[in-house]
Amino acid sequence: MMASIEAPARSRSSSAVKRAFERYPFLPALIILVVLIALNGWFQPRSVSLVGMTGQIKTYLALMLLAVAQTYVIYAGDIDLSAGAIVSLVNVVIVGVMGQWGGDGVTIFVALAIGLATGLVCGIVNGLVVAALRLQAIVATFATSIFFTGLALYIQPVAGTPAPTAFWRTYGGRIFEIPFVFYMAVLFAILLVVLVRTRLSLRLLAVGDGQQEAFQSGLPVTRIRMGGYALCGVFAALAAFCITGDTASGDPLVGGKMTLFSIAAVVLGGSALAGGYGTVVGSVIGALIIGFINSLVFFVGTPSEWQNLVQGAAILLALMTGVLVGRRARA
Repeated sequence: MMASIEAPARSRSSSAVKRAFERYPFLPALIILVVLIALNGWFQPRSVSLVGMTGQIKTYLALMLLAVAQTYVIYAGDIDLSAGAIVSLVNVVIVGVMGQWGGDGVTIFVALAIGLATGLVCGIVNGLVVAALRLQAIVATFATSIFFTGLALYIQPVAGTPAPTAFWRTYGGRIFEIPFVFYMAVLFAILLVVLVRTRLSLRLLAVGDGQQEAFQSGLPVTRIRMGGYALCGVFAALAAFCITGDTASGDPLVGGKMTLFSIAAVVLGGSALAGGYGTVVGSVIGALIIGFINSLVFFVGTPSEWQNLVQGAAILLALMTGVLVGRRARA
């Protein structure tokens, strides 16, 4: 009798877990993130203090933004290999504008507006060559990444041009005794909430789920995909602002490694590279996972010559764990 009662209870529990993982595909990544935070705290207790967490957010906010940028493109089944190059280009553009025009308050806001416009234009260019001209996304954005990098190197041939003191001190400073990056994180969260509620996000997911079906249902597929790339360019520009504030300088190659990290963060967060499935929250968590893995590798005292190898293996392990946990929970 008891067995017959317990069987439906277990079935209901299993069904609830399955529904939770289907509705929130980032749950495996969230579990991995909690474990990584605990391990960081174990090896370096100060890393989970307010100062330590502020430093993590300050350092990896740019990667979080770029992961979100990549997510909107991947929603539609596309990819953007030029995202890191856009970060580099916007970085040198805003540093150059601020340096040429004096670096005061008004100049900084003008430079940021120019930087946003630069990112938007780059995104539209990608959208045109991929969606309008129907070139393969991986090849077309690889080509535009080379083009954007060339522009960045033309504007600033070598790294090291300093950003205005007011800019990086604000980014690393406090307002009303609260770290400025916390305000940035809150604004970032509000922006994501607003975007999630827009039709563009749903339409990008619909296109990623099936372009032919989306077209037959009356959706403007080309315009939607271009919108995804434009949004990617804007978020890449926002990531460049954070990189500039964190490094306090211009570097034409600063975003080089960030492209693949952003794609890894999207996948770690539970999104499907084929499109049609995923969340921006998962991508943010994926970026944090990469950040805490990098910190953990340092805290455990890994020799410098082994750090890249260990980081890569740890990211691969986290990815495999997330995928296996998600599959088992949804089975």
